[in-house]
Amino acid sequence: MIFSSSSSLISFLFYGLAITCLTSVAVSASYGGNETDYHALLSFKSTITQDPYQVLTTWNHSSHFCEWSGISCGKRHKRVIALRLYSKGFEGSLSPHIGNLSFLRHLSLGNNSFQGTVPHELGRLSRLRRLYLDVNKFSGVIPANLSGCSNLEMLWLGENKLAGSIPKEISLCSKLSVLVISSNNLTGGIPPFLGNITSMEVFAAVRNPLGGSIPDTLGHWKTLREFYSGSCNLYGSIPHSIFNLSLLFNFSLPNNHLTGSLPSEIGNLPNLEILHHNNFSGKLTIDFSKLRDINNIRLHNNNFHGHGEADDMMFIDSLKNCTRLVEFNLGACESYRSASDINSSNKLEDLIPSSLGNYLSQNNLSGSIPSEIKGLKMLSELYLSYNNLSGTVTSSLGECIGLTVLNLSGNIFQGIIPSSFISLRGLEVLDISQNNLSGRIPQFLDKWVSLEFLNLSFNDFEGEVPVFGVFANASAFSVIGNNRLCGGLVTLELPKCKEKGSKKKRFPFFILAVIVVATMFLIVLCCVYLLYKKKHNSQSSQSSGNERFLKVSYNELLKATDGFSTENLIGEGGVYKGIIDSDDDKFVAVKVLHLQNRAAHKSFLAECEAWRNIRHRNLLIITSCSSVDFQRNDFKALVYEYMPNGSVHDWLHSSANTLKLNLLQRPSNILLDDDMVAYVGDFGLARLLGTDLNQNSSTGVKGTIGYAPPEYGIRSEMTCSGDVYSFGILLLELMTGKKPTDDMFNEGLSIHKFASMALPDHVTDVIKIGVSCSVDSPPQRMKIEIVVNELQRIIPSWHCEVECNCNKEQCMW
Repeated sequence: MIFSSSSSLISFLFYGLAITCLTSVAVSASYGGNETDYHALLSFKSTITQDPYQVLTTWNHSSHFCEWSGISCGKRHKRVIALRLYSKGFEGSLSPHIGNLSFLRHLSLGNNSFQGTVPHELGRLSRLRRLYLDVNKFSGVIPANLSGCSNLEMLWLGENKLAGSIPKEISLCSKLSVLVISSNNLTGGIPPFLGNITSMEVFAAVRNPLGGSIPDTLGHWKTLREFYSGSCNLYGSIPHSIFNLSLLFNFSLPNNHLTGSLPSEIGNLPNLEILHHNNFSGKLTIDFSKLRDINNIRLHNNNFHGHGEADDMMFIDSLKNCTRLVEFNLGACESYRSASDINSSNKLEDLIPSSLGNYLSQNNLSGSIPSEIKGLKMLSELYLSYNNLSGTVTSSLGECIGLTVLNLSGNIFQGIIPSSFISLRGLEVLDISQNNLSGRIPQFLDKWVSLEFLNLSFNDFEGEVPVFGVFANASAFSVIGNNRLCGGLVTLELPKCKEKGSKKKRFPFFILAVIVVATMFLIVLCCVYLLYKKKHNSQSSQSSGNERFLKVSYNELLKATDGFSTENLIGEGGVYKGIIDSDDDKFVAVKVLHLQNRAAHKSFLAECEAWRNIRHRNLLIITSCSSVDFQRNDFKALVYEYMPNGSVHDWLHSSANTLKLNLLQRPSNILLDDDMVAYVGDFGLARLLGTDLNQNSSTGVKGTIGYAPPEYGIRSEMTCSGDVYSFGILLLELMTGKKPTDDMFNEGLSIHKFASMALPDHVTDVIKIGVSCSVDSPPQRMKIEIVVNELQRIIPSWHCEVECNCNKEQCMW
């Protein structure tokens, strides 16, 4: 038994060894002798602890490693030449076996969560050209033997936790053109030996506590295009050799402790972009005229200053050639004494490009804003806060129609807000706080749709605070420190405004008695006059009523329509054209009700009741007929004025007429006469509010589908807000050309939502009114009185626009 067991164990071990050898031979044969790359990749995979996107699931025996995700191989030797696994969510460490991929040229592992040190074995990769290890959690020092990567062109180590200094050996990478080491904990300054890498094009060391000064040897970087070393605790001055680098277009050194003056040679740099937050001082003597492509000059928070001399602002003269400049920031520099100095020798609009955003805040500017600023039509941003500017705010700013930001806070301005500001309809931010401005808050401020923030605090404004526009959001404006304001939102806790004429005055008793007697006498006279007028009106109304509603018989209507001939049929539902009075060629429209329909009789009574109680010049009714025909059958008809131009529905939804209708509840019930004046017809579903709910009212849903408000679907009571809803839908149909029952309005999309989605873009005021009228909640709908006032305000300007468009079309023809 013991012998048999030992023999079985030996056989098992033999077969296992044989299988292992065969597998090894198979792997070796499968990868054509490149098992070194195969095992290096498996070692890389083994140190990955998190693979949230399952990228490495393809890294197995089922396929050749050249087909694995992120792997690129050479066509000739089938060796790994690129490993691209950027932003895959990996966690873990970087295996030192990565150094065995001897043919590797491109290694991209950025934006992952690799930890630990950067393996020094990377120095074996002599063919490596691009190494991306940025945005990880690598710690330790930069490996000195990276110098073994003699063909390295790009090295990205930014946004890690690397410490120590830049190793001297890195200077042996003579082909290095991009070095990015930003956002680490590197110290030891910018070493002078870096100047030996003459192929450098981009150097970025932002947010490192490097310390030290900028070495003069960096002037050897003749091909340098971009230099970023902000927040590096650098001190001293900028070496003059830097300003001879003719290819440099982005030179950024913010948040350091650099001192001295900026030499005029800086104007030789083709594109100086960012240079701020330092301790530069002296007078600016830079000639910007050669920097034609520059787009940003940021020199704020320095110690530049003038000496009160005539040429203090001469550097601005050179800005007129900088046609691409979008920002010029000289804020908080203690720079110049008078705002008029900016206009010392030339007009402001000739000196500064019109699209420039000007930052001149926190200086010692005094005097007033020059009126020449009106020439900057497209000036987008103007910051003049915390200076000593005084006088009134110039009305010339109203001509800078391109302004989106205007900050005049912290000065000594007085007077009122200029009325010319009404033209600044694109303004998004207006800050005029901490001045001595007074008067009432202009009414146009609450009508600016673009205004996002308004600061009027700590002035001397008076009167009522509006509640519309920007004033409807307490977090979007500030009026604190104005003790004479009242009203506004409840959250402002301002006192209520006193009503005009509410002040009580004491009069002598005899004057009061005379007023009482005179008042009573006037009341008596008014009562007598009203009684007389009422009696007179009752007589005239009876005669006018008879005159308005002429009685016609069935026989007269039969003759007028040629026996209700189909040739005179002009509308669905039995509407005929005819002439009642042969001496008058004026046509009428006769609507014959089909009494076979049980609802027709009730509709006839409802419409007659509506016509009897409503008086308006834009109603169609002439008379009605309730009689019997020659077969003694009941006959009921309504006689209207004939409208030759059809209905608004015809004009809206007919391709032949769509472009002709220029004027302003259902469109088919609004008819147009010869002069395109609108008249209202068809009150078949009408019920006068305030009457018996059971009279002239059906029990179902009131109105036409698409025009009836949603609340009519759950209760039968009709309200004024329901009419407002229908009117709003009509406005939206009129302006969009879409019926509320159009096929496109499904799956939750309605004509109201369709128009609402257009509101942030270019949209007319009429659509805004239509949207406000057609909201689902009745209390939130616009009141009809406000609707009328808004339309009366809009229509005159609309007529002008329509007339202009018509004139343009005539010119085209």
